[in-house]
Amino acid sequence: MPSMDAQLLSVMLALPGDRLVAPAFARGDWQGLRTFSEGALASLEGDLPEHAEILRTDFAVAGHDGAQILCRWYAPTGSASQTPGAAIIYLHGGGMIAGSVALYDRTVASYVSDTSVPMLSVDYRRAPEHPHPTPVEDCVAALAWLRTNTAGLSVDPLRIAVMGDSAGGGLAAATALIARDRGIPLAKQLLIYPMLDDRNTTPDPLLVPFAGWSYDDNYTGWHALLGDRIGTAEVPGAAAPARAADLAGLPDAYIEVGELDIFRDESIRYAQRLVSSGSSSELHVHPGCPHGFDRIARGVSVAERARRDRLRVITQV
Repeated sequence: MPSMDAQLLSVMLALPGDRLVAPAFARGDWQGLRTFSEGALASLEGDLPEHAEILRTDFAVAGHDGAQILCRWYAPTGSASQTPGAAIIYLHGGGMIAGSVALYDRTVASYVSDTSVPMLSVDYRRAPEHPHPTPVEDCVAALAWLRTNTAGLSVDPLRIAVMGDSAGGGLAAATALIARDRGIPLAKQLLIYPMLDDRNTTPDPLLVPFAGWSYDDNYTGWHALLGDRIGTAEVPGAAAPARAADLAGLPDAYIEVGELDIFRDESIRYAQRLVSSGSSSELHVHPGCPHGFDRIARGVSVAERARRDRLRVITQV
């Protein structure tokens, strides 16, 4: 039987009750799930240092439909004078319905502080107000904007990677697919417990007790993005990357997921398919870890190990 990492469990049991146990939302209740999720994200973000030493600059980027998208550039002090180097497009989590640049501000700044690699965080529009393809097209627009502005931001256009966690990980994978099809080079994709498959809505009894992001939540997020197309043959890979028929020609990937995460199997399958299609794929399945384990208990050994791996890969882009 699966069990939670002992250190992680100890930290979680010490949390206040309202942070330990998530309420159960009915399938389709995206408003309730959004409100709760954003409160949880704000609480977790508030535990991080601000990293005032990281410079933040906001840009308005035109989306595919002409709408203005907030993109926040994070850079170490003094980076403008350096030789052009790597940069990361960061896509926040939130189940396709929640999250924002503001709710990930300290998270992104911490990656930049620890690696000196600048990042562009994208405030993509969320479902259900903006269903597919708007969220992923916003992410692709941010990538195109960064490529257009590499000189002014001291970025090597051949060293741009895309990174995201949870829904952002799924959008990162989808962005890589669209970039390949449109001839836009990408150096790497970093997918942190990514949300890849809209068909993953039938509960696995072994994982249900550990699912902070539940199968009902997963249905709600995907249904918000796809409407009644969820689970049907009409869903394209650009919406749910697990649906993509062809993974050839994609950038190398770093993928990690917890053993107790409902995204475990789809992450493993995606990594296997990437390798079979000719892309290198570094896969980590962290024993005893549920979804978002590293944000819940940052100081435990498994979270620190996961972070070291991410920082290593970021600095190698």
